Amino acid sequence: MHVGSGPVPRPGFTGPDKLEGVLQRHPQLTAVVAHMGAPEYAEFLDLAEKYPRVHLDTTMVFTDFFEAAAPFPAELLPRLAGMRERIVLGSDFPNIPYAYAHQLEALERLRDKEPRLDDDWLRMVCWFNGQRLLGV
Repeated sequence: MHVGSGPVPRPGFTGPDKLEGVLQRHPQLTAVVAHMGAPEYAEFLDLAEKYPRVHLDTTMVFTDFFEAAAPFPAELLPRLAGMRERIVLGSDFPNIPYAYAHQLEALERLRDKEPRLDDDWLRMVCWFNGQRLLGV
């Protein structure tokens, strides 16, 4: 779902509080939050940590395009390391302003930051989590 306030907030419809209201009524709902909830990354990470069926997708996050407009805060990277089963690859392909491969390259660059999000993390995010969610 596209519930983050970026790129244009929709008062009354977007924001972590709106999703939490739904989750309070339906705590077993499976939800995949587009763009990791940008720009409210921390608040959507909170929801994913609180509700076991909330996932965050990587669409545009970490790409050069998004890093210029809504950069992912470096201090939140350790939380991603601990949520490897809850982050899923997103692409918005073909509706993206960069080459498809750039999303994967941007995720791969996370191996060079602290904490290093290693190959096992990348495999979970880029394949196994989506496979599990879709029941494949």
